[in-house]
Amino acid sequence: MRFAVVTISDRCSRGQMTDTAGPAAVALLKRQWPDAAIDAALMPDEEDAITALLEQFAADGAALVLTVGGTGFGPRDRTPEATRRVLEREAPGLAEAMRASGAAQTPYAWLSRGVAGLRGNTLIVNLPGSRRAAEQSLAAIFALLKHALDVVAGGQSHP
Repeated sequence: MRFAVVTISDRCSRGQMTDTAGPAAVALLKRQWPDAAIDAALMPDEEDAITALLEQFAADGAALVLTVGGTGFGPRDRTPEATRRVLEREAPGLAEAMRASGAAQTPYAWLSRGVAGLRGNTLIVNLPGSRRAAEQSLAAIFALLKHALDVVAGGQSHP
């Protein structure tokens, strides 16, 4: 199985900050799927470039693409918009589950604008950009991801 984690941050891509959220997401994925190949990328908040990279990972057969960052209210936070341009079918329950889980820790989780869905057989999920929020969000949906990836790969869905 092949996964990708894409950190989207102007400051990290310019070297003004160190990306800790992307590597944390990669580490969590490796614990859950130790045999998966995981690509990692770091890019600025450029909507067209985000769209192109998500399309490329889907075309290359990635089963799961996680984006990290760009889901807030900043003027350059355009990850959800870029993702929606790529998705063929949305999976709003994943984003809702992450927000609900995060809201148990902080009410600011409700401000995350992340989305999730499918492009072909690739599941794409937007995670928040802080390490803690990305880890909590990903942990909140692991069971859902495992089932979704199984179903997309041809497994049985629950009745």
